[in-house]
Formats: sequence, structure tokens, C-alpha cells
Amino acid sequence: MAHVLALDQGTTSSRAMIFDDAGRVCSSAQRELTQHYPQPGWVEHDPHEILSSQFDCARQAIAMAGLKAGDIAAIGIANQRETTVLWERATGRALAPAIVWQDRRTAQRCEQLREQGWSALVRERAGLEIDPYFSATKLAWLLDRLPDARVRAERGELAFGTIDSWLLWHLSGGRLHVTDASNASRTLLYDLQARNWGAVLLDCFGIPASVLPTVVDSIGQCGETDPEVFGAAIPMTGIGGDQQAATFGQCCFSPGMAKNTYGTGCFLLMNTGHEAVVSRHHLLTTVAWASAGEVCHALEGSVFMGGAVVQWLRDGLGVIERAADVQALAAQVPDAEGVVMVPAFTGLGAPYWDAQARGSVFGLTRGSSAAHLARAALDAIAQQTADLVEAMRLDGTGDLRELRVDGGAASNDLLMQIQADLLGVPVVRPQMLETTALGAAYLAGLGAGVWTDRGVLERQWVQDRVFEPQRNADWRATQRARWADAVACARNWRPT
Repeated sequence: MAHVLALDQGTTSSRAMIFDDAGRVCSSAQRELTQHYPQPGWVEHDPHEILSSQFDCARQAIAMAGLKAGDIAAIGIANQRETTVLWERATGRALAPAIVWQDRRTAQRCEQLREQGWSALVRERAGLEIDPYFSATKLAWLLDRLPDARVRAERGELAFGTIDSWLLWHLSGGRLHVTDASNASRTLLYDLQARNWGAVLLDCFGIPASVLPTVVDSIGQCGETDPEVFGAAIPMTGIGGDQQAATFGQCCFSPGMAKNTYGTGCFLLMNTGHEAVVSRHHLLTTVAWASAGEVCHALEGSVFMGGAVVQWLRDGLGVIERAADVQALAAQVPDAEGVVMVPAFTGLGAPYWDAQARGSVFGLTRGSSAAHLARAALDAIAQQTADLVEAMRLDGTGDLRELRVDGGAASNDLLMQIQADLLGVPVVRPQMLETTALGAAYLAGLGAGVWTDRGVLERQWVQDRVFEPQRNADWRATQRARWADAVACARNWRPT
């Protein structure tokens, strides 16, 4: 029996899972990651904590499965995307904290680039919006503010990477400086047509090519681990940004299939096949995965605050003790009774791309309770996803037939029912909710020959529950109109 090790380095935790060749979980280890908020709108991680937590989880998972490193057929990596690390090639030491994808410190620079007229060209070449969410302005910020960083980068002394590159560098003992096409396509520096870094994009954002990793396929061996890391050299044969990996783990292999991950944020991806659909409604065109020179694309909508809204109820307001408690609290009331929450704590992502919008709650009365606020929080997560589905429909993808769901909040039955009611289509939840790690394992297993083709993976995908819509079109129209009004108010709020 073959075993694959999946490294799932996420925003709030590092996880390692071992799967056998039947797609079953043999072991799992997880460690929370410290979140740093040095200034309003800034979000950072310690790159070396990411390494230690991820490597420790991997070693623990191998031991828990009763295996040795030599028993592992392959390693697959899924990672939080856009998060930016800059390090010294000579020492492997990070020069600064990692700037997390949620960070908004470069909002003003993005606004300047838009005012200079770069938006259309960037959207055409990179498929993305100019926004602090992506890596390019984060990297430029580091190069401009760290002592001698830009000069050292141009001399080839420094290396940039998203978290996959950072992990691969250290897994390989500093021999590999690579990223896969799915992660590269999230930087604002990758030209979708050229399938490589774009010179005009580097010029736009002021990035020297010498700092960039080599772009490789998502499926296929890019190298192997240094034997000192785990005790034996292990082939590294799968790489994917976490949302692309989750799409692969959900077996959304055909154009028109879509999944939504309910994690810290919400990320809806629809497979568009070989066609890189250019969105007219501010969605993102991204590489889903690349294999043997063939590229599969996806249309994506990104919501910044998904499960993080529930974390705020727990940590910021203290109305629940555990995130899982939100369902019981929200179920105490039949609906939010007119309370609408717009969780723009770090601005609004797709399809608005408004870095200045701020979190707001509307419709409060003396009768509003913690239960109504919890219900409004679940409504907000589902409403933001409905915004993305509507934008995809307007972009010509056709009507959604079903939505496959995963991530921690997908276990919330009430949220899934609200989602089905707002979309008017079935919401399908698989038995395996950790589809990001599963997708990393599938990418690596295909790259190592553990699985021969995707048909084998489709037969392993097992449905847990289908949530059928229970509300009519008039109810949906009313809810969507109220949400649109609330979003307009939140976008008009401008702090002094």
C-alpha cells in the first residue's frame, strides 16, 4: 500500500495528513499559527514558525501512521496563497515577517497604480485586480523598506516566494527555488498567456526578475527532500495553492463544476478548462493546475471574511466560547429579524474590491440579541458567496447546477441550508471536508504514479449530505436586495 504525505499550510494553522492509496486518512497532526497584527490593517506571520510548525506536524503524522520517511511515496503541498516571504539565499533566513494575504498596508500604492491606468493591462495579462490581496505590492513594499533589500535583490542575493516556495526551499535544503503555476498566478506577476513571469508586469510593480522562483507544473516531481529533514529523501510531486488544491480534492475536473471553501475566507472556484475566462464583473482568472504542459484554468471569487467572522464573534465579542457554538446560538431565532452584517473588517474582496469599506451591522433594535447577531453572521457568509455566484453567471459561465462545499464551516448545517436557500441550487457536502489536504495528496499521488488517472479519484469522492433549497424566488430576491443595500452603506463609510 502506497502512502502520500500532504502538507497543508494554512492561514491559521499548519497541518500534515497521510493518505493511503484508497484516499483514506491514516494520520493527521495540526498546530495553530500565531497571528500578528502590528498595525490596523496589517497581518503578519513568522516565516520560521511556519517552517517549524509544518515540519513538526509532518514528523508527527509520519510517526502516528507507524511509518518511516522511506515509506512515503510522495509529498504534496497546499499553501495559503499570496502571503509573501523574502529571504537570503545564502542563509535561508527570512528578512522580515511574512506579509499575509489579508494584509492591506499597500492599499494606497494599489490605488496609485489604478489611477496611473494599469488596471486594464494587468487584468488582461495576469487575470487579476490590482489589490493589496496579491503578492506584487507586498514584495515591492519589502524591497523598498528593508535596508539594501532592492540592491541585494538585483544582485541575486535574495529570494522571494509564496509559502509553497518557502517550504520547498527548506525541504530541499536550499536546493529548490520554485513555485507552481497555480501559486504564480496569484502574484500579479504571472502572464497567463506566456505561462511565465511577465516583463511588463514586473515593470508595473517594480520587481527585479532575479528574485523570482522558477515556475513548474502542479503535478510532477520538482525535487526531493533533503534526507536530514525527515530521515530519508522523499519525492515532492504535487504543489497547489490551497484553493486550487481544494478544487482538485473536490474532483471538480470538468468545466462548469464549482466548489466553495469556507475557511478563514471563502473561495469559490469554477473550472473553465483550457479557457482563461476574462471576467467582466471583477472576478479573478487563475490557473487551477498545470500538468505535462497543459493548463486548466478557473474563475474565482475571493471573500476575505468567511469563518473569520465567527472567530470575531468568539474572540472580539465573546458571545460564543467555541466557533462550533455559533450554529446553536444562531438557531435560537428563526431569522436575523432585519439585522444585516457586512463583515468588511479588512475591506471587501470580489466582486467589489473595495479596500476602504469597513465592517458594519445594520438594522439593530432593542430587541436584537446575540442570537440575531450570530444569525446575521451566517447570513453574511452565505450572501458573500451568492455575490460570487451571481458575478460568475453574469460572466457567461451559465447557471450553477450544484455547489460542492468544504472547509471547517461547511460542517455547519444551518449555514449550508442558508447557502442553498440563497443560491436556489443544491449544496453538496462530501464526507472528507479537509479537501485542501486531500487535493495536495491527489496532486502528489498522480505525480508519483500512486494513482493512474483522475477517474480513480472521482470514484473515491463520497457524498455526505445534500442541502436542497427550501425557500422560493421571492424570498431570495428580498434577502439579496437587503444585502445589496447594506453593502452600499458599508462602502460609503470612510474613516477619518
